[in-house]
Amino acid sequence: MLFKGKNALITGSSRGIGRGIALKLAEKGARIAIHYYRNHDAAQATLESIRKLGTDGFLVQADICQPDEVRRIFQQVRSEFGSLDIFVSNARTEAPTFYEAPMEITLEKWDTAMDSQAKAFLVGVREAVPLMSDGGRILAITFAPGGRFGSWQPWVAMGAAKAAMEVLVRYFAVALAAKGITVNTVSPGWIEDSVLNSLPEVFQTGLREWQERGWTPMGRLGTPADIGNAVALICSPEANWITGQLIEVDGGASLMDAHLPLEFQGVAKPRKAEAA
Repeated sequence: MLFKGKNALITGSSRGIGRGIALKLAEKGARIAIHYYRNHDAAQATLESIRKLGTDGFLVQADICQPDEVRRIFQQVRSEFGSLDIFVSNARTEAPTFYEAPMEITLEKWDTAMDSQAKAFLVGVREAVPLMSDGGRILAITFAPGGRFGSWQPWVAMGAAKAAMEVLVRYFAVALAAKGITVNTVSPGWIEDSVLNSLPEVFQTGLREWQERGWTPMGRLGTPADIGNAVALICSPEANWITGQLIEVDGGASLMDAHLPLEFQGVAKPRKAEAA
């Protein structure tokens, strides 16, 4: 029970990647503060799953776009747990609140993306640190390609917001190093049971075929448990010399060269139609 006696807060942990992280940390003994915005039933189901693993936690509802509500999350953590060992900033707003191309996006949608990521992380870290001692772990969940490339045009606001959060991770890593608190970023690849499942069926099918063909060398989508495993590794005592890093957990997708066809890279698998 690696994290027995430890307390963790994961924002957006009622479902998807956040839930996968919560379950993995609970499996290793941590008590979990489960944050959600609207889906109380999903959050309650996550809490029940955590209890079946032999640990406990509580639910906290809040809109992370509002700094006062972010502060309230940590007030409840202080009240329920008294201290905090792990803070994972995972929550983001739903796609319709920010998904618009750069020439059309409204300032309201831009602000929503920034408030839910960079600002929420800034406020959250400053609230988390007084509850932490030496050995504390802070992680931000990002999508690094969204801030690195410009091809997914309607992702512009979230890409910029995630990139700003990644920069904050590096600054906080330096600021908190003397306290023994590490700050890192995890960038998942495409994950089952996540935002992918809310996209049109044709998108999901095409993406799965793209993964299997070799654009992700391991030939599959990730799972929430894959991300939970990565977070557990970074939160372990053995990771106390790792800070300020962006860690790609994507089955090798970030290693592929978009300038070359897969056939030239030596990893292409036959298309189903070709194989037939």
